[in-house]
Amino acid sequence: MKIGIDLGGTKIEVMAITESGEEIFRKRVPTPQHDYQATLQAIKGLVDDAEEAVGKTCTVGLGIPGTLSPVSGLVKNANSVWLNGQPLDKDLGQLLNREVRIANDANCLAVSEAVDGSGAGKHMVFGVIIGTGCGGGIAIDGHVHVGGNGVAGEWGHNPLPWQSETDTKHAEDIPCYCGKPGCLEVFISGTGFWKDFELTTNQTLRGPEIIQMAEKGDADAEACIQRYEDRLARALASVVNVIDPDVIVLGGGMSNVERLYTNVPKRMAKWVLGGECATPVVKAKYGDSSGVRGAAWLW
Repeated sequence: MKIGIDLGGTKIEVMAITESGEEIFRKRVPTPQHDYQATLQAIKGLVDDAEEAVGKTCTVGLGIPGTLSPVSGLVKNANSVWLNGQPLDKDLGQLLNREVRIANDANCLAVSEAVDGSGAGKHMVFGVIIGTGCGGGIAIDGHVHVGGNGVAGEWGHNPLPWQSETDTKHAEDIPCYCGKPGCLEVFISGTGFWKDFELTTNQTLRGPEIIQMAEKGDADAEACIQRYEDRLARALASVVNVIDPDVIVLGGGMSNVERLYTNVPKRMAKWVLGGECATPVVKAKYGDSSGVRGAAWLW
Protein backbone atom coordinates (compact mmCIF):
# COMPACT_ATOMS: atom_id res chain seq x y z
CA MET A 1 0.00 0.00 0.00
CA LYS A 2 1.14 3.52 -0.82
CA ILE A 3 0.10 6.83 0.72
CA GLY A 4 0.25 10.04 -1.28
CA ILE A 5 -0.22 13.52 0.18
CA ASP A 6 -0.85 16.72 -1.75
CA LEU A 7 0.14 19.73 0.36
CA GLY A 8 -1.66 22.69 -1.18
CA GLY A 9 -1.97 26.29 -0.11
CA THR A 10 -5.55 25.86 1.10
CA LYS A 11 -6.01 22.10 1.60
CA ILE A 12 -4.01 18.96 2.35
CA GLU A 13 -5.27 15.75 0.75
CA VAL A 14 -4.24 12.18 1.51
CA MET A 15 -4.91 9.11 -0.62
CA ALA A 16 -4.03 5.47 -0.05
CA ILE A 17 -3.72 3.29 -3.15
CA THR A 18 -2.83 -0.33 -3.86
CA GLU A 19 0.13 -1.46 -5.97
CA SER A 20 -2.24 -1.54 -8.95
CA GLY A 21 -3.41 2.05 -8.37
CA GLU A 22 -6.81 1.32 -6.83
CA GLU A 23 -7.95 4.06 -4.44
CA ILE A 24 -8.73 2.74 -0.97
CA PHE A 25 -8.94 5.87 1.20
CA ARG A 26 -9.09 9.62 0.69
CA LYS A 27 -9.48 12.61 3.01
CA ARG A 28 -8.93 16.37 2.91
CA VAL A 29 -8.32 18.93 5.66
CA PRO A 30 -7.65 22.70 5.51
CA THR A 31 -3.98 23.70 5.38
CA PRO A 32 -2.87 25.51 8.57
CA GLN A 33 -1.88 28.92 7.29
CA HIS A 34 1.60 30.27 8.07
CA ASP A 35 2.19 27.59 10.73
CA TYR A 36 4.89 25.04 9.91
CA GLN A 37 4.51 22.89 13.03
CA ALA A 38 0.73 22.75 12.64
CA THR A 39 1.23 21.72 9.00
CA LEU A 40 3.46 18.83 10.09
CA GLN A 41 0.87 17.69 12.62
CA ALA A 42 -1.93 17.90 10.05
CA ILE A 43 0.03 15.66 7.69
CA LYS A 44 0.75 13.18 10.48
CA GLY A 45 -2.95 13.10 11.36
CA LEU A 46 -3.87 12.27 7.75
CA VAL A 47 -1.27 9.50 7.56
CA ASP A 48 -2.57 8.05 10.84
CA ASP A 49 -6.16 8.15 9.53
CA ALA A 50 -5.19 6.49 6.25
CA GLU A 51 -3.22 3.71 7.92
CA GLU A 52 -6.02 3.06 10.40
CA ALA A 53 -8.45 2.77 7.48
CA VAL A 54 -6.33 0.32 5.47
CA GLY A 55 -4.90 -1.56 8.44
CA LYS A 56 -1.31 -1.37 7.23
CA THR A 57 1.86 0.69 7.50
CA CYS A 58 2.43 2.34 4.12
CA THR A 59 5.10 4.19 2.20
CA VAL A 60 4.57 7.97 2.17
CA GLY A 61 5.14 10.41 -0.68
CA LEU A 62 4.43 14.14 -0.50
CA GLY A 63 3.84 16.71 -3.22
CA ILE A 64 4.57 20.34 -2.33
CA PRO A 65 4.21 23.72 -4.10
CA GLY A 66 7.98 24.13 -4.18
CA THR A 67 11.00 21.85 -4.15
CA LEU A 68 13.77 20.53 -1.91
CA SER A 69 17.09 22.16 -2.65
CA PRO A 70 19.72 19.55 -3.62
CA VAL A 71 22.31 21.90 -2.08
CA SER A 72 20.82 22.73 1.33
CA GLY A 73 18.16 20.02 1.68
CA LEU A 74 15.66 22.74 2.61
CA VAL A 75 12.42 23.70 0.88
CA LYS A 76 12.69 26.54 -1.62
CA ASN A 77 10.42 28.26 -4.16
CA ALA A 78 7.21 27.40 -2.26
CA ASN A 79 4.36 29.87 -2.63
CA SER A 80 3.20 28.48 0.74
CA VAL A 81 6.01 30.59 2.11
CA TRP A 82 6.06 29.11 5.64
CA LEU A 83 7.57 25.94 4.14
CA ASN A 84 10.61 27.73 2.72
CA GLY A 85 13.88 27.13 4.52
CA GLN A 86 12.55 24.07 6.37
CA PRO A 87 13.96 20.48 6.30
CA LEU A 88 10.50 19.13 5.55
CA ASP A 89 11.52 15.59 4.57
CA LYS A 90 13.64 15.14 7.71
CA ASP A 91 11.03 16.63 10.05
CA LEU A 92 8.25 14.48 8.61
CA GLY A 93 10.50 11.44 8.59
CA GLN A 94 11.15 11.85 12.31
CA LEU A 95 7.46 12.43 13.01
CA LEU A 96 6.34 9.36 11.02
CA ASN A 97 9.37 7.21 11.87
CA ARG A 98 10.13 6.39 8.21
CA GLU A 99 11.60 7.92 5.07
CA VAL A 100 9.30 10.36 3.29
CA ARG A 101 9.84 11.13 -0.39
CA ILE A 102 9.03 14.67 -1.49
CA ALA A 103 8.61 16.18 -4.94
CA ASN A 104 7.19 19.30 -6.54
CA ASP A 105 3.43 19.05 -7.06
CA ALA A 106 3.70 19.47 -10.85
CA ASN A 107 6.30 16.68 -10.93
CA CYS A 108 3.79 14.53 -9.03
CA LEU A 109 1.16 15.27 -11.66
CA ALA A 110 3.62 14.31 -14.40
CA VAL A 111 4.48 11.03 -12.64
CA SER A 112 0.83 10.16 -11.99
CA GLU A 113 -0.12 10.71 -15.63
CA ALA A 114 3.01 8.90 -16.86
CA VAL A 115 2.40 5.79 -14.73
CA ASP A 116 -1.26 5.10 -15.52
CA GLY A 117 -2.85 8.30 -16.81
CA SER A 118 -3.02 10.25 -20.05
CA GLY A 119 0.72 9.85 -20.63
CA ALA A 120 0.95 6.13 -19.83
CA GLY A 121 3.56 4.36 -21.93
CA LYS A 122 5.27 7.58 -23.07
CA HIS A 123 9.00 8.05 -22.54
CA MET A 124 8.87 11.75 -21.60
CA VAL A 125 5.80 13.48 -20.14
CA PHE A 126 5.63 17.21 -19.50
CA GLY A 127 3.00 17.90 -16.85
CA VAL A 128 1.43 21.35 -16.54
CA ILE A 129 -0.55 22.87 -13.69
CA ILE A 130 -2.53 25.93 -14.75
CA GLY A 131 -4.60 26.80 -11.71
CA THR A 132 -4.08 29.49 -9.09
CA GLY A 133 -0.44 29.46 -10.18
CA CYS A 134 1.47 27.90 -13.05
CA GLY A 135 3.78 24.94 -12.62
CA GLY A 136 5.48 22.31 -14.74
CA GLY A 137 7.16 18.97 -14.20
CA ILE A 138 8.93 16.28 -16.17
CA ALA A 139 8.57 12.50 -15.87
CA ILE A 140 10.94 10.20 -17.75
CA ASP A 141 9.92 6.54 -17.95
CA GLY A 142 7.50 7.14 -15.08
CA HIS A 143 10.06 8.73 -12.75
CA VAL A 144 10.51 12.35 -11.66
CA HIS A 145 13.27 14.26 -13.41
CA VAL A 146 14.37 16.72 -10.72
CA GLY A 147 17.50 18.29 -12.21
CA GLY A 148 20.72 19.41 -10.54
CA ASN A 149 19.08 22.47 -8.98
CA GLY A 150 15.76 20.79 -8.20
CA VAL A 151 13.86 23.00 -10.66
CA ALA A 152 13.55 20.89 -13.83
CA GLY A 153 10.29 21.72 -15.62
CA GLU A 154 9.62 24.89 -13.63
CA TRP A 155 8.58 26.90 -16.64
CA GLY A 156 6.11 29.14 -14.74
CA HIS A 157 8.83 31.61 -13.81
CA ASN A 158 10.36 31.91 -17.24
CA PRO A 159 9.15 34.90 -19.27
CA LEU A 160 6.35 34.54 -21.80
CA PRO A 161 8.13 34.19 -25.18
CA TRP A 162 7.62 36.40 -28.23
CA GLN A 163 5.78 39.12 -26.30
CA SER A 164 3.58 41.67 -28.06
CA GLU A 165 2.97 45.23 -26.83
CA THR A 166 -0.24 43.98 -25.24
CA ASP A 167 1.70 41.28 -23.40
CA THR A 168 4.29 43.76 -22.17
CA LYS A 169 1.55 46.04 -20.80
CA HIS A 170 -0.10 43.03 -19.08
CA ALA A 171 3.21 42.13 -17.39
CA GLU A 172 3.69 45.70 -16.20
CA ASP A 173 0.19 45.81 -14.69
CA ILE A 174 0.41 42.37 -13.03
CA PRO A 175 3.81 41.81 -11.37
CA CYS A 176 4.78 38.28 -10.40
CA TYR A 177 5.24 37.45 -6.72
CA CYS A 178 8.73 36.07 -7.49
CA GLY A 179 9.93 39.59 -8.30
CA LYS A 180 10.89 38.97 -11.93
CA PRO A 181 9.03 40.59 -14.85
CA GLY A 182 6.81 38.89 -17.43
CA CYS A 183 6.62 35.39 -15.90
CA LEU A 184 4.35 32.84 -17.55
CA GLU A 185 2.45 32.59 -14.28
CA VAL A 186 0.97 36.07 -14.66
CA PHE A 187 -0.33 35.17 -18.13
CA ILE A 188 -1.44 31.54 -18.26
CA SER A 189 -2.41 30.67 -14.70
CA GLY A 190 -6.13 30.73 -13.95
CA THR A 191 -5.42 33.89 -11.97
CA GLY A 192 -3.68 35.46 -14.97
CA PHE A 193 -6.67 34.59 -17.14
CA TRP A 194 -9.27 36.41 -15.04
CA LYS A 195 -6.93 39.31 -14.33
CA ASP A 196 -6.47 39.79 -18.08
CA PHE A 197 -10.25 40.08 -18.40
CA GLU A 198 -10.28 42.55 -15.52
CA LEU A 199 -7.56 44.68 -17.16
CA THR A 200 -9.40 44.93 -20.46
CA THR A 201 -13.00 45.30 -19.22
CA ASN A 202 -12.77 46.64 -15.63
CA GLN A 203 -14.98 43.69 -14.61
CA THR A 204 -13.82 41.31 -11.89
CA LEU A 205 -15.07 37.81 -12.70
CA ARG A 206 -13.58 34.36 -12.20
CA GLY A 207 -12.58 31.95 -14.94
CA PRO A 208 -15.75 29.81 -15.16
CA GLU A 209 -17.91 32.95 -15.43
CA ILE A 210 -15.77 34.31 -18.27
CA ILE A 211 -15.94 30.97 -20.10
CA GLN A 212 -19.75 30.94 -19.74
CA MET A 213 -19.96 34.47 -21.14
CA ALA A 214 -17.88 33.46 -24.15
CA GLU A 215 -20.11 30.47 -24.79
CA LYS A 216 -23.06 32.87 -24.89
CA GLY A 217 -21.31 35.05 -27.48
CA ASP A 218 -19.82 37.84 -25.36
CA ALA A 219 -17.12 39.47 -27.51
CA ASP A 220 -14.90 40.61 -24.62
CA ALA A 221 -14.90 37.15 -23.03
CA GLU A 222 -14.14 35.49 -26.37
CA ALA A 223 -11.26 37.88 -27.01
CA CYS A 224 -9.87 37.11 -23.55
CA ILE A 225 -9.93 33.36 -24.20
CA GLN A 226 -8.28 33.81 -27.58
CA ARG A 227 -5.46 35.83 -25.98
CA TYR A 228 -5.09 33.07 -23.41
CA GLU A 229 -4.94 30.36 -26.07
CA ASP A 230 -2.29 32.26 -28.01
CA ARG A 231 -0.17 32.80 -24.90
CA LEU A 232 -0.47 29.18 -23.80
CA ALA A 233 0.50 28.03 -27.30
CA ARG A 234 3.64 30.17 -27.26
CA ALA A 235 4.53 28.96 -23.78
CA LEU A 236 4.13 25.29 -24.72
CA ALA A 237 5.97 25.77 -28.01
CA SER A 238 8.98 27.01 -26.06
CA VAL A 239 8.93 23.76 -24.05
CA VAL A 240 8.78 21.71 -27.26
CA ASN A 241 11.74 23.66 -28.61
CA VAL A 242 13.82 22.75 -25.55
CA ILE A 243 12.84 19.19 -24.48
CA ASP A 244 10.37 18.01 -27.19
CA PRO A 245 8.27 15.81 -24.87
CA ASP A 246 6.22 12.89 -26.17
CA VAL A 247 3.04 14.34 -24.65
CA ILE A 248 1.96 17.43 -22.72
CA VAL A 249 -0.62 16.82 -19.99
CA LEU A 250 -2.64 19.71 -18.56
CA GLY A 251 -3.97 19.86 -15.00
CA GLY A 252 -5.37 22.61 -12.78
CA GLY A 253 -8.55 24.61 -13.17
CA MET A 254 -7.86 25.92 -16.68
CA SER A 255 -7.35 22.36 -17.92
CA ASN A 256 -11.14 21.96 -17.75
CA VAL A 257 -11.62 24.40 -20.65
CA GLU A 258 -12.24 21.84 -23.39
CA ARG A 259 -11.63 24.14 -26.35
CA LEU A 260 -7.95 24.44 -25.38
CA TYR A 261 -7.28 20.91 -26.65
CA THR A 262 -8.46 21.84 -30.14
CA ASN A 263 -7.23 25.41 -30.47
CA VAL A 264 -3.88 25.46 -28.67
CA PRO A 265 -2.14 22.68 -30.66
CA LYS A 266 -3.13 24.44 -33.89
CA ARG A 267 -1.47 27.63 -32.68
CA MET A 268 1.70 25.93 -31.40
CA ALA A 269 3.13 24.93 -34.79
CA LYS A 270 3.79 28.56 -35.75
CA TRP A 271 6.22 28.91 -32.83
CA VAL A 272 7.95 25.52 -32.94
CA LEU A 273 11.21 25.45 -34.87
CA GLY A 274 10.50 24.14 -38.37
CA GLY A 275 6.86 25.24 -38.36
CA GLU A 276 5.33 21.89 -37.45
CA CYS A 277 4.26 20.32 -34.16
CA ALA A 278 2.69 16.91 -33.63
CA THR A 279 3.00 16.93 -29.82
CA PRO A 280 -0.31 15.83 -28.24
CA VAL A 281 -1.79 18.20 -25.65
CA VAL A 282 -4.18 16.23 -23.45
CA LYS A 283 -6.17 16.57 -20.26
CA ALA A 284 -4.96 14.87 -17.07
CA LYS A 285 -6.87 11.60 -16.66
CA TYR A 286 -7.09 11.96 -12.90
CA GLY A 287 -7.81 15.70 -12.76
CA ASP A 288 -7.47 17.11 -9.25
CA SER A 289 -6.31 13.70 -8.00
CA SER A 290 -3.23 13.56 -10.21
CA GLY A 291 -1.00 15.33 -7.69
CA VAL A 292 -1.88 13.13 -4.74
CA ARG A 293 -1.68 9.95 -6.86
CA GLY A 294 1.71 11.03 -8.20
CA ALA A 295 2.96 11.58 -4.65
CA ALA A 296 2.04 7.98 -3.84
CA TRP A 297 3.83 6.80 -7.00
CA LEU A 298 7.08 8.41 -5.79
CA TRP A 299 7.66 4.97 -4.25
